[in-house]
Amino acid sequence: MNRFFLLAAFLVATPLRADITHTIQSSASITVAAPGSTVTRQGNSYSISGSGIDVAVGDDTNELGGLGAVTNGVNAFSAVTASQSTEGENFTFSMSHTAGDTTESSITVGEIPAYSNVTSTSVGSAGTGAIGVGKDGALTLTPGTATGSTITGQYTTTLTLD
Repeated sequence: MNRFFLLAAFLVATPLRADITHTIQSSASITVAAPGSTVTRQGNSYSISGSGIDVAVGDDTNELGGLGAVTNGVNAFSAVTASQSTEGENFTFSMSHTAGDTTESSITVGEIPAYSNVTSTSVGSAGTGAIGVGKDGALTLTPGTATGSTITGQYTTTLTLD
């Protein structure tokens, strides 16, 4: 009788509890690039170095090196006169000057300023690109021939049993 009771205890169904989550998700998108420009304005620079020389810069006492007054963001450049200090002695002389970009008083939307370093991107186009999500969740992604666009598709399946 004890054996029958043990066998019956294993055969009796007991209720089970389970949290079940089942998710199927499909998504697709087309992103089209906007036009834009990035500019870096070149500054003014002046450098002079040497030894065994005498240097004279322009005739204006307000000048710093060979850079003069600023007009629209650009310094005027003054001529540099260099001469050997002692005749027959060794000397070195080096000079460099970079004129900066002029400042723009106003820029019209869509206009690209004339600065030294400009990087521009044109507007993108979806063109013949196409996306589709079928009833079964299957994705159809057609890139097309246009530039400046990105087509992305994602298919997600989640199954959780607790």
